[in-house]
Amino acid sequence: MTMLLVMSAAGAQELLIRNATVHTATAQGTLHNADVLVSGGTIRAVGTGLVAPAGAQVIDAQGKPLTPTLFGGITEIGLEEVSGEKATNDETLTLGADTKQMTVRPEFDVTLAYNPDSVLIPVARIEGIGWTLLGAGTGTGGSIVAGQGGVVRLDGSADPVGPRDLFLRIGGDAIGLSGNSRAAQWMILDQLIDEVRGRIPADANAALLTPAGRATLARYIGGGGRVVVAVDRAADIRQLLRWSARHNIRIAIAGGAEAWRMAPQLAAAKVPVFVNPLGNLPYDFDQIGATMLNAARLRAAGVRVGFTQTGDASHNARKMRQLAGNAVANGLPWEDGLAGLTQVPAEAFGVADRMGSIAPGKRADLVLWSGDPLEVSALALQVWMDGRAIEMRSRQTELRDRYLNPATPAENGGMPRAYPQPTGR
Repeated sequence: MTMLLVMSAAGAQELLIRNATVHTATAQGTLHNADVLVSGGTIRAVGTGLVAPAGAQVIDAQGKPLTPTLFGGITEIGLEEVSGEKATNDETLTLGADTKQMTVRPEFDVTLAYNPDSVLIPVARIEGIGWTLLGAGTGTGGSIVAGQGGVVRLDGSADPVGPRDLFLRIGGDAIGLSGNSRAAQWMILDQLIDEVRGRIPADANAALLTPAGRATLARYIGGGGRVVVAVDRAADIRQLLRWSARHNIRIAIAGGAEAWRMAPQLAAAKVPVFVNPLGNLPYDFDQIGATMLNAARLRAAGVRVGFTQTGDASHNARKMRQLAGNAVANGLPWEDGLAGLTQVPAEAFGVADRMGSIAPGKRADLVLWSGDPLEVSALALQVWMDGRAIEMRSRQTELRDRYLNPATPAENGGMPRAYPQPTGR
């Protein structure tokens, strides 16, 4: 496809995208042959027949899909560079590892280690991923209360946007952090609530929280910040709903392999669920009821459904579209598939006032696609962040070009550019 670009000056801040199939990720739904006007990094108007200001860059989308930049899931992008190299991993606090003691530090904030120059960022961004939720991890020497994270935009800016979120891990994957008993997880959580409310003195021998930890946890009790809970088993989700209702805690579920079994209760409690639509066969005993119909069943019951990955989510954030597409292939309505990558996470994590949809007043973080963005065969033709075109280049494309087209062809004695060329020929 050839896009028609008319630009008065390089790097123009005024932008008009014409004749696009605009997937707004709002109540307006999809607008055909529509225009989007951008000024000063902000979407100013969405409609038809919009007029470009003098000097604006004008792009004819030729009917191609236009979406907001997509959510990359709950990841460690910018916190993890090489999975096997400890010096490049900053998402997990394990202060008690050497003493084999549980260390509960909800004040731990992974966003302080975020590296906006991570090579993982361009890899995700040229695939249409514009933002992610940095998650805190759990490990031996830490606790089921992992710490805090927040939303970052993949535009090179150093600071997170929106509020912080607290991360918990419940169920079989976390029993090693709770005396090998999932029942103990609720005992620990209730004790932490008692400490925050002063029922257990700060200087008590059994106290688990520091003063900073108490102050942090207090912000998430009584309807405050969002608590993201990694949990899969339906029985654990049932207990989680009871616990969160008892203490008025706003939760979201990450994983939720058996969440469909609790769909009516989750809908009634207005709990968003971020599922892995590729979850089918049980990975462990917490996922006996895993099914690729999870997302569709949850949405049919009225649950707000988003997506996240298990495994190496940071290096594979670009696969989020595949997850959403699989959910759609298994019964989730297409618009809900897109919403799970845009509007749903933006609302759940407190950034919907500026991101996650195409509407006047929102950031002009946009992607023009070659085809259906939920089809893996479609490509991101251009990504804009704050209305500025992002160079569609990453370390992966640079390596491709380096070895695909070496300076000297092999038949002429050339070698890959990674190696110095011999001299004296």
